[in-house]
Amino acid sequence: MKKNSLLLIFLPLFTFAQKARPNQLLEILNNRKDLFGNIMENPDLYEAQILYTQIDRDAQNKPIFRSFEYQVDAKHYFYPASTVKFPASILALEKINNLKIKGLSKSTMMLTGAEYEQHTSVDKDSTSANGLPSIEHYVKKILMVSDNDAYNRLYEFLGQGYINEKLYEKGYKDLRLVHRLEVGMNLEQNRRTNPIKFMDEKGLVYEQAMQTNDKKFEPNAPILRGKGYLGANDKLIEKPFDFTNKNYFSIQNQQDILKAVMFPEVIPAKKRFNLSPSDYQFLYKYMSQLPTESTFPTYPPEEYWTTYCKFLMFGSQKEDIWPKNIRIFNKVGDAYGFLLDNAYVVDFENGIEFMVTAVIYCNKDQIYNDGNYDYDTIGYPFFKNLGQAIYQYEAKRKKPRKPDLSKFVMKYDK
Repeated sequence: MKKNSLLLIFLPLFTFAQKARPNQLLEILNNRKDLFGNIMENPDLYEAQILYTQIDRDAQNKPIFRSFEYQVDAKHYFYPASTVKFPASILALEKINNLKIKGLSKSTMMLTGAEYEQHTSVDKDSTSANGLPSIEHYVKKILMVSDNDAYNRLYEFLGQGYINEKLYEKGYKDLRLVHRLEVGMNLEQNRRTNPIKFMDEKGLVYEQAMQTNDKKFEPNAPILRGKGYLGANDKLIEKPFDFTNKNYFSIQNQQDILKAVMFPEVIPAKKRFNLSPSDYQFLYKYMSQLPTESTFPTYPPEEYWTTYCKFLMFGSQKEDIWPKNIRIFNKVGDAYGFLLDNAYVVDFENGIEFMVTAVIYCNKDQIYNDGNYDYDTIGYPFFKNLGQAIYQYEAKRKKPRKPDLSKFVMKYDK
């Protein structure tokens, strides 16, 4: 009895003796209140969520992660915009592999049919080298310039039910990917995805009929935001905008999926994707290739500048000053006033690597669909400053050893 009593006395003392791990992200933000003070002082206005992950390497070069959060909350809704295109790209490559059909690959010609309301067909793609559509070319366009139509074609190949169920099976459950982008389809139209054929020079390789998803992927309660929105004929509707049936993709799930792609060797098998070594290299290349380095498609630099879609560290900056030793493997998003980036940053020369996934809300007037968002004054500067502040912190942070980052050195189109 006496021994048990002593244990009851000493265990709480031992517990209280443990020091909480300092939040190094909060330290970075607090040290630059000139840059982040306004955002931190108005959390309800800007709704920033940041997940910063440091990466060290062991003696075998395996990554060791240590994450720090600022206001990360899976229950707090934000619209994920184009960040949903990243898991769709991965799942499309995985589905090709899972089908195990002779002659079917990511480069096989993909013909999209039309069978239901607002379906549109595709039988050519003038931006590809051979003038034909394929999973490979759609993914390239998504990763380099966030092409909406390319995402919709992958959504149609995968199907609404397949996308969500596959991600849930892998343990990514704080998300809902339930609609195409920019085409304004309703619930029933998004539940039905186009018939698809894959063809080669000999004929049909694989055919997929129109799919209809009968399962519902809905939040537990309605999601209403803001004070109003512009409806038909740009008429102001003075009531909250309904996001209930819109996509959702939490900050944690975004970074977890990015981590599973960049570092599959240390991710539990259940959470990994069935991708080949060439699939990984393909993803790494086009996640980091700049639009000015692309051959097919060719992008006009005045429209798609060097740092296009590289919000972290560069914001909306258009000057051609990209340091050759730095690459950003990422997927951004912007819509309804929400600005996002999900990024893995590498400095090959100095052995720096880190991950940042973040969102900020840029809609002070709380009106949707009016095009009056604060991206230029709030969002882009926030991401530029955040990326540079963390990079500067990482440049000074002591690491046990310099990482071997050769796996991420890519040969780009030009």
